[in-house]
Order: sequence, then C-alpha cells, then structure tokens
Amino acid sequence: MTITELGHFAQSASRALSLSSGAQRDAALAAMAEALAANEAQILAANKLDMQAARENNMSQSLQDRLRLTPARIDGMKKGILELIAAPDPLGLVLGGGVRPNGLRIQQTSVPLGVIGMIYESRPNVTADAAALCLKSGNAVILRGGKEAINSNKAIADALRGAIESAGLPIDCVQLIEDTSRESARALMRASGLIDVLIPRGGAGLIKTVVEQSSVPVIETGEGVCHSFIDAAADLEMALNIAENAKCSRPSVCNAMETLLVHEKIAPAFLPRLAERLAKYPVELRCDEASLPLCGGIAATEDDWSAEYGELILSIKIVASMEEALAHIAQYGTKHSECVVTGDYAAAQAFLGAVDAAAVYVNASTRFTDGGEFGLGAEIGIAARQKLHARGPLGLRHLTSYKYLIYGDGQVR
Repeated sequence: MTITELGHFAQSASRALSLSSGAQRDAALAAMAEALAANEAQILAANKLDMQAARENNMSQSLQDRLRLTPARIDGMKKGILELIAAPDPLGLVLGGGVRPNGLRIQQTSVPLGVIGMIYESRPNVTADAAALCLKSGNAVILRGGKEAINSNKAIADALRGAIESAGLPIDCVQLIEDTSRESARALMRASGLIDVLIPRGGAGLIKTVVEQSSVPVIETGEGVCHSFIDAAADLEMALNIAENAKCSRPSVCNAMETLLVHEKIAPAFLPRLAERLAKYPVELRCDEASLPLCGGIAATEDDWSAEYGELILSIKIVASMEEALAHIAQYGTKHSECVVTGDYAAAQAFLGAVDAAAVYVNASTRFTDGGEFGLGAEIGIAARQKLHARGPLGLRHLTSYKYLIYGDGQVR
C-alpha cells in the first residue's frame, strides 16, 4: 500500500475521530490496553525474532536494550495506556476568547492536529505509546518504525488496530508502514497535504534527515548530550548518588548523563570515590588531562565532548569555575537536560538562569526528564533544541492545536 493511500485512509479516520467523544476514545484505549495483555505471547515471539536478528547483525548492547521487550515492559506499555484514560480530555477546551464590542462571542478551542506521521528507531514501545497518545488527542497516526523492530511493531500494531475497531472507531486511526526502506521514509516526509505534522524519534542522524528533507511540518525531538556539573559547594554523597543514577540507571536513553563536569576544588575528594562506584557496572571513563590521574580510565578526545554514547561510557572534565562549566555546556550540549549539584542557592539560580535547555535541574538526576515523571502521562518524544509549539516531554496537550469559534447574531463588517 502506498503512502498516498495510507494518508487518505488516515484523513478519513481523522475526520471520524474529530467527531468522537472522549468516552468513545477512552473505551478504545481500554480495549487497546487489554489487547496488549491478550497478545503478549505473540508480541514476545515477534520480538524474539527481532532480537535474534539484532545479535546476528552485531547491534550494540544499548540498541539491543531499546529493542528488547519483556513481560514487564509490555505491562508498562499497558499501564501507560490506562493512565491516559484517567487523563482529562484535551479536546474541546476553551483556551481563551471573550465578547467583542460588536457583540461577537469568540472562543479559542482546542482541536486535534489531524494526521500525525511518526518516524522512529529501535524502540517498539513507541508504537503503543504513539498510537495511544494520538488516539486520546483525536489524531490519526501513521507509524514508520525501523527495520530492526519490524516484527515487534507489526505484532503490536495488529493488536491495537483490532482493539480500536472492536471499540467502534475506524481501524485506520492507527496504521503501520511495513516497508522499512529509506524510500518509505522519504515518501512520508514528502506527504504534504496528507500528513499534518511529522515527529521523528531516534538518533541524531534520523532527526537531522527528517528536519532537512521534510516538506511536512516537523516537531523536532532531540538527542541527549546531558551534563551534570558538580559545583564546589556540592554535598559529595548527594553528588555521587545523582551521578551514578544519571549515568547507570538506564544508559541507553536520551536523558542519561553523558558528560560530568567537576569543580577543581572538590575534584580530588570526589572523583576517586565516583570511579570506585562506577567500576561495578563497569563504566568506561574518558577523562581530560586533569581528571585522568584521579579517575583512571582513558584520555578523552575532542569527539567525546559531543558524543551521545547511549552506553556505559562517561566523559569527565575538571573545570575552574561555574562559568567554565556553563561555556562547555553551551558549546557541546544538545539543550536536552542539564544538572547542577550545589548547596549554594546563588550558584543554583545562576545555573538555572544561564543554561538554555528543555529541562534544567538543581540537585536531581537528569533521568527525570520524562512525560510520566513530569505528570504528563505517556510522551511521544522530547523536544530539546526547538522552541516553537512545544519543548521538553511532548504529552497530550502538545498534540492539539486550536481553532476560533465565533458566535454572532447578524453582525456584518
């Protein structure tokens, strides 16, 4: 089936969704959650095929972690859908307006974006998350996952589509492009007039390609070169806990720390203890000249400062001041999530004010940059560099637009 055909089916489904009630969409979400549980065995069997191919193709351990499904992860997908049912309906909200001097009553009202295209890599849970978020917000979605997850994505999409149809909504509210060639991605990027917005989710190369080549408006999600700066006034035990969590709790995700900056005044006391903690994972340390004697590891290169490793690798740099830390973050960061650990209120406020990022933390791990942790429910991605429309975790309200409803009683101009 061509992208044009999928687009027309999605537009028809989108019109039906725009007329559906919140209760109808919630009933479909409930059916989708149950379908994931009922089809767990089939989904895991499909994922086993993808994992086998990943190992045969020498896929990195971090990408295999993103690809892998387990009963617990499928249950997490189900719970994410059920949480959306409890979320308020994002449609039909009066966002603004009033009565004009001529008597016209104007209401700015939230509406769906329409048809959303998703291009993503590796993580099959995105199939369920994106489908559920789009349906709750009244949008039809066309999903184009990567070839490495095609069996998993097909099993998940088939289960969800059947559930949507059983709940009385059009089956084409959710469609999966089974052709994983580059041409299918290019065709989706050129589907202006059929797709209202395109959301890429994956590595820097994918996002750059979509942003540069798409004729469809793009909501740009971002890669995460996230930093933690351990200030001179930091509590060392707190700093150790935050650094360990930010790097090691799940290194393959975009909110994991990739570079650690340490003030020179506390580096001799802090870095040997950190190296001892991280050795149990083990984390490969790539150190600047000043930190190398304190940490062991290997010497960092210029490329390390801009690397999104997605693995148990950490670059470390000793800085003489907060100003130097801020300059490093501005030069090498991707405006995703940045952290300062400090007991100095003025230093914390200076960091919050100076750093340009979607999420800026004081004394907390960057791993909290997540739709669920921010109270948004499931997320469809995290926007970092872009500042138009939405920034940070993209939840339900970011998948809506608005229109003006005007009520008159015969006014002419």
